[in-house]
Amino acid sequence: MAFHEIRFPTSLSFGAVGGPERRTEIVTLANGFEERNTPWAHARRRYDAGLGMRSLDDLETVIAFFEARQGQLAGFRWKDWSDYKSCPPSQEVSALDQLIAVGDEVTQVMPLTKTYRSGDQSYTRPIAKPVAGSVRIAVGGDPLQEGIDYTVDVTTGSVSFIHPPDLGAEVRAGYIFDVPVRFDTDAIMTSVSGFQAGEAPNVPIVEIRV
Repeated sequence: MAFHEIRFPTSLSFGAVGGPERRTEIVTLANGFEERNTPWAHARRRYDAGLGMRSLDDLETVIAFFEARQGQLAGFRWKDWSDYKSCPPSQEVSALDQLIAVGDEVTQVMPLTKTYRSGDQSYTRPIAKPVAGSVRIAVGGDPLQEGIDYTVDVTTGSVSFIHPPDLGAEVRAGYIFDVPVRFDTDAIMTSVSGFQAGEAPNVPIVEIRV
């Protein structure tokens, strides 16, 4: 599956709308009770990039980006301005933000994750597209140095340690990340007169599994 390690222009994604989508299968029984199930372990995010365009130059930029990806063929990176850090948007990234693993003195490669909590429930999301240079790692509360203690594969979200973390040591991470996406259409329909009148073209974006 083709994927281009390039980010959709952030000035345009800033004005987009979208967020996570879940799939729930609901069966209503004869007695009125429901059975609910989901075939998806993870949410899938959807966006509309059309609402972020403010000028004809923006429109040209989106068309060029669309053509370079050959429509739906190639995936790319997307900055979700409502959820792009390991911490709340108003805070600075810290190496202590997210617990990603516990050391066992054997495992040297660990995936980045982000945990969402509400009450007693939580959901752990895989982070596959961290931003280069943004990943901070701490083991047992001690910050490590990238390139000396660990390396990061920004195409998969994997952290490789030079030496496996000690048994029972908390491995924590902080980072900025993108969402892997593709265009959800093979056609962008535009009208210059309509655009100048305030009509935004529909440019659907959908998250992909990588």
